[in-house]
Amino acid sequence: MKSYLMVITAMLIWGSSGVFRRYIPVPSDFLAFLRGVLGSLFMLCLILYYKKKGMNRIPAKTVGMLLLAGAMYGFNWIFFFEAINYTTVPIATLCYYMQPALVILLSPLFLQEKLTRGKIVVLCLTTTGMVLVSGITETESVDVNQLKGVIFGLSAGLLYALNAIINKRISKINTYHKTFIQLTGAVITLIPYLFIVDGWRPIPTDGLTIISVLILGIVHTGIAFALYFASMKTLSAPSVALCGYIDPISALFLSALVLDETLTVTGVLGAVLIIGTAVVSEIKASTVK
Repeated sequence: MKSYLMVITAMLIWGSSGVFRRYIPVPSDFLAFLRGVLGSLFMLCLILYYKKKGMNRIPAKTVGMLLLAGAMYGFNWIFFFEAINYTTVPIATLCYYMQPALVILLSPLFLQEKLTRGKIVVLCLTTTGMVLVSGITETESVDVNQLKGVIFGLSAGLLYALNAIINKRISKINTYHKTFIQLTGAVITLIPYLFIVDGWRPIPTDGLTIISVLILGIVHTGIAFALYFASMKTLSAPSVALCGYIDPISALFLSALVLDETLTVTGVLGAVLIIGTAVVSEIKASTVK
């Protein structure tokens, strides 16, 4: 029960990240950088506190792959935050949660997994759900900002899918070490990006923004990751994966309650298709195993 509480808490924390982003008047790339810095420092503190040794014995090739995965984390956050700038939190979140379908689509290329008939059905259903959520079917003219938000959200989901594929190929490494290296990779990648694209930004000085950034960096990144990985010690992978869908569902409810952002009837149908299909496929996968 304790492990379930930990993973559910982590998902509820992640589900509120979109709402928090609404109250942080900081460019998405700089916010992603601050999140990476605070998250990596928190993970380092956990490693030192629990005396997790062996980081120096991780092969250089594995470190390189983890740093690459971390770079994907960094841009994944940028795209997700930008999606929220252009569209509603529910639409941005559901676009982001196309990642299971994207993993299925990319697996034949990177994991040599076959694209079975069942997986093709999952892709078709989730893609239909995505079309309904985007609102394209409900308007005669395309809302450019809405379309940008959808593209940013899908881009974030794609990067997360690629990150998941890399992590699937890396095993037998302490999860705290793995997370710390990836968060550090995000920071390392975003430093030159910030200088090249936007120039260095001053750190926020108003109290509300500072508190919000600290919460996003420490709670939504450091603590949530720690709870998530701690739950994996006793829970099976399918159980953790199924609990993962608490994240988008809670995001939909929170955005409706706090931001008054709701989906249309068609959007709700799309959300059911995306989340429902993913949950059913997870249950079937766990049954097969």
